Amino acid sequence: MTSSAESVDRRLLWTPSPERMRSSNLARFAEWAGRKYSRDFSRYDDLWRWSVNEPGEFWSSLADYFEVHFHSPPQRALEQTAPARGRWFPGARLNYAEHALRPGADDDKTVIFYEAEGDASTRRISRGELRRQVAVLAAELRRLGVGPGDRVAGYLANSPEAIVAFLATASLGAVWSNCAAEFSAQSVLERFAQIEPKVLVATAGYRYGGRFHDRSEAIVEICAGLKSLHALLVVGNGAEKAAARVSLPVATAWSDLPWSTLPDLSFTPVPFDHPLWILYSSGTTGTPKAIVHGHGGMVLEHLKALSFHLDLRPGDRFFWLTSSGWMMWNFLVSGLLLPGVAIVLYDGSPKYPDWNVLWDFTERLGVAYFGASAPYLTACERAGVHPGARHSFAALRSIGSTGAPLSAEGFNWVYQKVKADLLLGSVSGGTDVCTAFVVSNPLQPVHAGELQCLALGARIEAWDDDGRPLIGSVGELVLTAPFPATPVGLWGDTTGQRLHATYYSKFPGIWAHGDWIEIAAPPARCVIHGRSDATLNRGGVRMGTAEIYAVVERIPNIADSLVVDTTRLGVEGQLILFVALLPGAPLDDDLRAEIHRRLRDEASPRHVPDVIHAVAEIPRTLNGKKMEVPIKRILDGVPVADAVSREAIANPQALAGFTAFLSSAHPQAQS
Repeated sequence: MTSSAESVDRRLLWTPSPERMRSSNLARFAEWAGRKYSRDFSRYDDLWRWSVNEPGEFWSSLADYFEVHFHSPPQRALEQTAPARGRWFPGARLNYAEHALRPGADDDKTVIFYEAEGDASTRRISRGELRRQVAVLAAELRRLGVGPGDRVAGYLANSPEAIVAFLATASLGAVWSNCAAEFSAQSVLERFAQIEPKVLVATAGYRYGGRFHDRSEAIVEICAGLKSLHALLVVGNGAEKAAARVSLPVATAWSDLPWSTLPDLSFTPVPFDHPLWILYSSGTTGTPKAIVHGHGGMVLEHLKALSFHLDLRPGDRFFWLTSSGWMMWNFLVSGLLLPGVAIVLYDGSPKYPDWNVLWDFTERLGVAYFGASAPYLTACERAGVHPGARHSFAALRSIGSTGAPLSAEGFNWVYQKVKADLLLGSVSGGTDVCTAFVVSNPLQPVHAGELQCLALGARIEAWDDDGRPLIGSVGELVLTAPFPATPVGLWGDTTGQRLHATYYSKFPGIWAHGDWIEIAAPPARCVIHGRSDATLNRGGVRMGTAEIYAVVERIPNIADSLVVDTTRLGVEGQLILFVALLPGAPLDDDLRAEIHRRLRDEASPRHVPDVIHAVAEIPRTLNGKKMEVPIKRILDGVPVADAVSREAIANPQALAGFTAFLSSAHPQAQS
């Protein structure tokens, strides 16, 4: 696969000041590690190479640096079993919740700020109060028979109650799993039926987009479908009525728990790889995979990522726009692992009553780190939002972007319309690892459209189809050394065969992530070019879909797009571009000609589409990602019901335009 980076805007947008570099957590760690190991880590490149060449030493150093509390010490740091697999810290016992709830002199300081759509008040919870609430719920879960290894499931909004329920579960050594409250009952059952939870904590309803969404019917359906359930706790207005409709041994309102009591809070020590939480793949093309992450891997990886790469510091307020069902919620909650850092929650629509709502919220609460998805930032750009004209953002030091590649135009909008002096960290990872492999770096400059560097401890390479490393060209993103944040397993996969087939079968023993990446020279600047399973292969020249979108979506009157290459099994197919237009805009000959010209000049002549077709909207997953692979399968003739689960689509009505295109009498006609 060749690179087209020379045709893309990669201008320098920001350089950290010497003071910001000196005061960063990453610089302090590099100095500490240099003294400890008698090495020179003044250059990030040298620190990264040490972290991937000596993984046992590096990850052990993190445990020392962050004072990770092991109830039983590890026998060693790593037992390597394959090139990119191994068992971490065998013999060690610890607990994630213990690290998130460590008492200290700041117990009276707020660690959770929460606002909900339609409520002007800000809810504040101190560390001491959070510990007390977790202790109350942990005692109730213990009374309900929950112990190590049992599953507690959530059907909750992005609220403090979700955090309390998660930490109480983790404190017992039980396993947490949550589905966002907007999921349908069928979507929830697809996921929770796999893990057989003993207790369900659910919300009676939530507000989004200016109206209240009652979830009582869904709760009844979920409880009826989960034969493993013993108890239900319902949060929010209408909890008593919802609980009364469920036939379970225990069904009660969250508010009826003994919140005024002061039970002791204890933590069950568990092995390093003991399951902490279960996350789910999108489920767009089949039953969602139940991905299991361990206590120790998440503690170490999130401490590293949040402290060194996001540069969160005592006194910072850390926000990410996320639902409680996206892995970024788990990543956000891990802000509690860092002393002095407060996490900030917002539950509601990011565009209600308008696109300024979150920027106003950020200024009002003094957010230091604002995280969101790339589609959100792009939507703000296209809506003409200018947050910097409304606010000074004195506390704001960094903005994070993930979920999809952020275009150069998105980078430029942040620096021109939000704030000129901040670190914009476009990062890439996924639910599979609940972190990012390609990350931000407070020691390095920011260039438009690029991710700053490879993460410490992550030996990431770009490989061709024959497993040969590529420098400066686009290849398959692979992980070639053990990494403690990879899943400890897929739930129910007792032999490990499904885990191997999912991640380690393309290159034996090597993690293949499913993305195209271009790396200038490890660990230098990178570009993510989209999913490798949605590659565009035209005459032997392959290109990532992200490169097409970067060109097409800069064209006036185009709101969104999706491109599919129907070439398969050596049979030449067509390159079909679907475009969603702004209201009232026509797909006429002039617009088609402009699309052809831009793609020919800015991407590749071979990637000018054979067909351009207008649709009302582009289908996206519940986490906002374009559904490239399911649409490709539909166009390849797979029945819609087999190609995609409607329950995994945020806007299932969007499929209508694609099925109409497929079933038309002349499907190749441009419309």
